[in-house]
Amino acid sequence: IFCVGKNYHEHAHEFARSGFDSSAGAGAIPKHPIIFSKVPESVVADHASVLIDPSVSTAIDYEAELAVIIGKGGRGISKENALDHVWGYTIVNDVTARDLQGKYSQWLIGKSQDTFCPMGPWAVTRDEFDLETAGIRCFVNEDLRQDSRISLLIFDIPTIIATLSQGITLKPGDIIATGTPVGVGIGFDPPKYLKPGDVVRIEIDGIGTLENRFVERPQ
Repeated sequence: IFCVGKNYHEHAHEFARSGFDSSAGAGAIPKHPIIFSKVPESVVADHASVLIDPSVSTAIDYEAELAVIIGKGGRGISKENALDHVWGYTIVNDVTARDLQGKYSQWLIGKSQDTFCPMGPWAVTRDEFDLETAGIRCFVNEDLRQDSRISLLIFDIPTIIATLSQGITLKPGDIIATGTPVGVGIGFDPPKYLKPGDVVRIEIDGIGTLENRFVERPQ
């Protein structure tokens, strides 16, 4: 599971304003795609519980994202041919422990906690999805937090695929989460982090709805 960080202009700005870490303050808009990963074991389904462990993190955040599903593998894929390698699209919530993300120089631990990658429940083929018109929204307990359009990505999907495949062989079934728009919890003052009992619902036009309840992990 590949992910792209700070890939909407307004989200990049809100991240910089948050004072999250030195990387946030170094420059709001990245010059190149910021690529990181989530471990596959973090994936859970629609309506599955996302587990909050207060002994590990008290700063759990949501990130609504469009995810690309690779259908044809390859290495050294050009931007011009990149969409030919896409099978389709689905929804991902890139759940993040902001305190862990800030503590470690790499984002993997803060992004890859158990249950931190809700995905689905539907996938649509490339020809059924319009990247230019689709909207993306995220609600927390029916409060609209994120409301944007997929077309506003800083680095578009062909650029992301070309960047990844320069030295990495992409394989069928690989997932690429393309980034989240403005409105994440850390962007508020004070931050609006998730707590047990919260329900996060993500909608992407043409795909459907992904909904998950956040619950405290049994000790």
